[in-house]
Amino acid sequence: MPAIEQEIRKFIVENFLMGQEDHLKNDDSFLEKGIFDSTGILELVSFIENQYAVTLEPDELIPENLDSLAVLTRFLERKLAPQARLSEVSVSRSPAGSSL
Repeated sequence: MPAIEQEIRKFIVENFLMGQEDHLKNDDSFLEKGIFDSTGILELVSFIENQYAVTLEPDELIPENLDSLAVLTRFLERKLAPQARLSEVSVSRSPAGSSL
């Protein structure tokens, strides 16, 4: 299980499912299962923004990006991919063994 998926699952289970992890399958719709209400979505978005240092734009706050663990994980992996590439480029450009 990818790290992002594990972290989000842990947050949801601890904060919304009272530790009942077996009640959450990767493809379960958060809306259909009643896992979140509107306040819960705001809590999830706040967690994601703080945990992954990203900003979710208003047009990204749609079920196609947020309505299941699997969908949310894929969305975050896509959103974080440019940051990961930027980090790789900056690390590869720094001279090896240099010190200040």
